[in-house]
Amino acid sequence: MAKTVRTVQKIESRASLTSSTPDIEQPRKRVAAYARVSTDSEEQLSSYEAQVEFYTRYIKGNPSWEFIDVYTDEGISGTNIRKREGFNRMVNDALSGKIDLILTKSISRFARNTVDTLTTVRTLKDHKVEVYFEKENIYTLGTKGEVMLTIMGSLAQEESRSISENVTWGKRRSMEEGKFSLAYKHFLGYEKGEDGLPRIVEHEAEIIREIYQLFLGGSTVRSIADHLTAKGIPTPAGKKKWSVSTIMSILQNEKYKGDALLQKTYTADFLTKKVKKNCGEVPQYYIENSHPAIIDAETFDLVQKEIERRRPHRHQLHRSSPLNAKIICGECGGFYGRKVWHSNSKYRKSIWQCNCKYDNESHCSTPNLNEDEIKNAFVTAFNQLLDDKASHIARLKEIQTELSDTSLLEEQLHAATSEHARLLANLRQYMEENTRQIQDQTEYNRKFNEMDAACQEQEEKIASIRKQLLDQQTRKEQVARSMSFLVEQTDYIAEFDADLWNAMIENVTVSLDKTLSFRFYDGAVITIDLSAETPKSTK
Repeated sequence: MAKTVRTVQKIESRASLTSSTPDIEQPRKRVAAYARVSTDSEEQLSSYEAQVEFYTRYIKGNPSWEFIDVYTDEGISGTNIRKREGFNRMVNDALSGKIDLILTKSISRFARNTVDTLTTVRTLKDHKVEVYFEKENIYTLGTKGEVMLTIMGSLAQEESRSISENVTWGKRRSMEEGKFSLAYKHFLGYEKGEDGLPRIVEHEAEIIREIYQLFLGGSTVRSIADHLTAKGIPTPAGKKKWSVSTIMSILQNEKYKGDALLQKTYTADFLTKKVKKNCGEVPQYYIENSHPAIIDAETFDLVQKEIERRRPHRHQLHRSSPLNAKIICGECGGFYGRKVWHSNSKYRKSIWQCNCKYDNESHCSTPNLNEDEIKNAFVTAFNQLLDDKASHIARLKEIQTELSDTSLLEEQLHAATSEHARLLANLRQYMEENTRQIQDQTEYNRKFNEMDAACQEQEEKIASIRKQLLDQQTRKEQVARSMSFLVEQTDYIAEFDADLWNAMIENVTVSLDKTLSFRFYDGAVITIDLSAETPKSTK
C-alpha cells in the first residue's frame, strides 16, 4: 500500500492579495485633537491656546486628513474623567463613528489615572479609533501600544499622586502658620479684605445676628429658615429658599465668633477627589481671634448649649414656640409638647401635654394644659419675683461671680492635655521601636492596645473637662442675660413676654395636681396653682 503524502496548502489572507484593478483613492482619515490645562493661571491658559492653534493648523495641513475638531477642557484636573466635558464629548463622537484618529500632547494631558487611560483607550480601540500620544510617540493601535500605555499611565498616576501630596503639604504648612481662607462667594457675612483676611460685610452680618437672636428667642431652625425665605433674603449660595442645614451651619460655625477651625474635611483619595469629614484621620488646627467676630463668644457658646439642649427632642420641636423644651412632666421627666385637637373642625384647639404620655403601658397622669394658662401663670410668677427684685439680683451677681472662676477646670484641662501628650509620645516611640528591631508581635500588640486605650481614656477626660468649661461659661452668660432683663424691668407685666420668658425661666415642672413650678436662673422656684389661679408657695 502506497504511503499517503501529507500536504500543506497556504490560504492567503485577503489583506495580502494585491488588486489587479487600478489604485482607488483612500478616504481621508478623520482626525481630532484633545488639549487640556489643569489650572486657570495666565501661563497655563497661554499654553492651552497654543495647543489649540497648533493642532488646528497641524491637522488641516495634512492633505490626507480631515479636520474634525480640537476638543478642550480648561482648568480641569486630569485625575478623573467624569467632570471633563470636552473629553467626554470627544469620546462620544469617536464611538459614534465621527473620528478615526485622536492626537494629544501626552498621556498626562489625556489622563493621570491609569485605569481611566486604559479603559478609554481600549474602548476606542474596539471601535477602530486610534490615539496618538506625541510626547511618548505611541500609537494605540500598534502592537506595543498597550504595554507602553500601562507603563506610562502608571508613571503619570504617580506624578499626580506626588503633586497632590505636595499641595496637601503646602496647605498644612499654611495652617500651622495660622493662614486660612474662606469661600467668600458662599459665605455670608464676610468678604476678603485688603490684608487678605476676612472683613465684615455689615448688611450681611445683620442677617447672621438675626438668626442667632431668633434661635435664642425660642424659634426653631425650620421657622428661622421659613422666616428668611418669606423676607426674600437670598441664601449664602444665592438661592431663594433657606434650608435647615444652612441655618444649622451658620449657628455652629466658629468663624462667626472670630475663630477658625481648619481642616474639617480632607481629600481621602487623590484620584476620585472624594472629600470626607475629618474624624481624627488628619490633624486639625484651631486659630483663636483669627479675624473680626460678628457674634460675641458668649452668645455663640450659649447657642451651642441651646442646640445641645434641644437635640434629644429635636423631632418634638417642629413648631416655633418659646415654651418648647422648657416644660417638664413631673411624673416621667419628659418634655411637654404642643398637640392639635380636632384639627379639621370648628373645635380645633392647641393643648400642651407630656410627649411621653402614651409611650408606656402606664400612662402619665400629669394634666394637659392650655397655652394661655401657662403664659398667664408665668406673668403671675414673674410679678411675684419682682416683689423681691433686689435679693434676686444680688443672688444672680453671686452666681455670676462663682461661674466666672474657671481656674480649677483650666488647671485640670492643662494637666490632662500634658498627660495626653506624654502618653501619645510614648506610643509613637513604641511604634518606632517596633520598626527598628524584631519583637514578639503578640506582646507588641497587647502593649500597643493597652497604651492606645490609655490615650483614648485621656482624650475622653479632656473632652469632659472642656464640656464642663463650656457649660459653666454658657450658664454664666445666661445668668448675665437674666440679671440684665431683671434690672431693666421696673414695672409689673400685664401679658406674656417671650424675651423675658427665655431670659428668666430655666424650666417649669408640671405636677399631678396641676401646679406649675417655675425655676428661675437664680435658683428661685415659684409655684402657681392653676386650679386656684393664685400663688401657692415660693422657693
